[in-house]
This record gives sequence, structure tokens and C-alpha cells, in this order.
Amino acid sequence: MAINPFKPTAGKLPPILIGRQAIIDDFRHGLLNGAGAPERLMLLTGQRGYGKTVMLTELGKVALQQGWELVSETATAGMCERMIETLTAGSPRVTGADLGPSIGIGNIASLSLGHVDFSIEQQALTLRSAINERLKKLPPGRGICFSIDEAQAASLEDMTMLATTVQHVIRDQDLTNASDKDQKGIALVFAALPSLMDDLLNDKVLTFLRRAVQRKLGPVPIVEVKNAFITSITHSGKQIDTTLALHAAQETFGYPYMVQLVGYYMWQAAESRRSQQIEETDFKEGLRDAVLAFEDAVCAPAFKGLTLAQQSFVMAMLPDQPHASKVADIAERVHKSQSWVSKYRASLIDARVIESAGYGHVRFAVPYLVEYLIKQDKHEC
Repeated sequence: MAINPFKPTAGKLPPILIGRQAIIDDFRHGLLNGAGAPERLMLLTGQRGYGKTVMLTELGKVALQQGWELVSETATAGMCERMIETLTAGSPRVTGADLGPSIGIGNIASLSLGHVDFSIEQQALTLRSAINERLKKLPPGRGICFSIDEAQAASLEDMTMLATTVQHVIRDQDLTNASDKDQKGIALVFAALPSLMDDLLNDKVLTFLRRAVQRKLGPVPIVEVKNAFITSITHSGKQIDTTLALHAAQETFGYPYMVQLVGYYMWQAAESRRSQQIEETDFKEGLRDAVLAFEDAVCAPAFKGLTLAQQSFVMAMLPDQPHASKVADIAERVHKSQSWVSKYRASLIDARVIESAGYGHVRFAVPYLVEYLIKQDKHEC
């Protein structure tokens, strides 16, 4: 049985990382260039569906290939505590903790009657100690790469702790008097949605993270998508006409996740017919399924994550589709002042949901979001 070469599952590494090789090369050079290389601290931003998690996976592979250790995390509550557990092989040391009372039950167990309360400074000290102890076991020139996904969801305390710790560990290595090449390093790569990460980086405590090399993941050029379709499909044992491959590429709008969806479903449609040639009918069937999956995975979270005011703004743009909307018309439809509209226009542009379409005009920036919103509007009616 032939294997579908496209991998639209979230975070699954696709066979071809189209349009992203420069980022991978930059990170690899950062590891090779020794202590102080700026690419060792890298922030990946982009909207949902732009392949941030996939890129983190690939950069983690690069670190492992270079002989580094990898600690991968998603920014949820207790992130730094989990890092300490990982670094100390499941046996974290408690440094400066406030232990609540407990009672012993024979020689079997101890029942806590209180709590373990860490301050940020105490946890940072414990994390710093765990990292330094792990670095001692590594050969010269190697280090630990921390990979953090969904960083916009991290607590300010966790991100402050991590940033502070990394700075101290780098200084600790400087005190060893080893050459930049032989110092045992720290790399930190993290991915986040653009607008929410902006808020985190603007906090004065995180000056260190603002110095990160920023790589904004945007749409992949359509010609590269077309070539990727042809290459992947051919290597899988099937064929696709160049014109059809270009048409399919155009319908993805360069979104990496949509590339995988369209490729997967049109390939699967041809496989269902037991055909080695992907035809127009396969593409149409595949596109229909891909759009539904994209709406669920990208459009729905993008819309539901907006405030009610932002949702009102974008819904007021629907009557103008497929053309751009006049900001003045939006104000009239929602019965709000010009200042209200200007405020939420700016916030939606920051969130990359809409974009400027010339003076006094805006348009949607997320493909297939219009179709999704129209469906929602009809459903509510």
C-alpha cells in the first residue's frame, strides 16, 4: 500500500520544510559558532497554521544532531518545575522552599498538612543549579537546547524565571575561562502567536528575551508550494500535472498547514480510486475536505479567541466580501464611534486577523475565514 507523503497532523514533521531552510541553517550556525552566537536565542512567531510547532521540532532535531541535549516544553502551568524534573531525571532538589507541616505514617509514607511554596527567586536558583549540574556531564562545546511552544500562554513568572536563569547560566560559563568554542552552552527557541507574545516581551523584566533573533513565519511562496506538491507526489509514486499543482498551490494561500491538508486529501482521493494520477476531481474533493479541516483548526480558534467587540468588527465586514471594507462603513454598521472602530481595527491588525487594504480600508488576512464566518452567521440566523 502506498503511503501518503503529506502530514497535516499538528506538529508532525512534513517531508519537505518548504520556505524554512534559512531558519534551520541560522540555528545550526548558531550552535556551531560557540558561546555568544545570537541565533542561540530565537523567537518564532506566526499565526496558527504557519508551522511554528513543526519548526520547533526541526530545530530540536538540529540540536540533537549537534550533540546537544533537548528539553521540550509547552508553556502551561508549572513549566519550569517540569524542566527541573527533566534535568534532574525526576528527582528535583528543593532549594529554599517553605515546607508545610507533615506527619509520618510509620515507616511507610508522609502526609503533607501544608504546602511547598517557591518564590520566583528560589525556583530560578533551583533551575539554575539543575542546568549547571547537567552541563557538567556534557563534553566541551555542547549544551542544552530548551524548546518552548505556545509561549504566549506562559505565565510571566515562568518566563521571567527562565530568562533570568539562562542569563545566569551563561555568566557561569563565562567564569570557567573556557574558550567560546569550548564553553557549554544554552540555546532557547520559543514559538508564539505574534500579538500575545508582543505583550509578554514588552514587560520590562524580559529585556533579555527582547534581544532574541526573531523569525516571523509567513506564507510560503506559491511557486515553492507548487514545486513541493510535484516533488512529494512524485516521490510517493503518483503523478500530478504541473498546471493542477499550481492551482492547488494557489488555493493554499501559502499557509503551511493548508499545504499539508490539500496535499493529503487530494492524494487520498486519488488513492481511493486506485489511481496513480491525481486528477481535477481529486483536487476538488481534496480541497473541500481540506477547507473544512482548516476552518476547524485555524479559523474557529482565531475567531473564538477574539473579544466580543473584535468579533462584532469582523462580522460587520462580511457584507463587503469579496472586496475590502471601508472603515467608515463598519462604524455605521456597528453603530460605534470612529475612535471605537480605530481601536479595534488596530487590535485586529496586531492579531493578524485583518490587514490594511489602503487608506481607510481593511480586508481579512486569514484565508477561508470569510467562508467560516458566513457559515456561522447563517447558523445563528
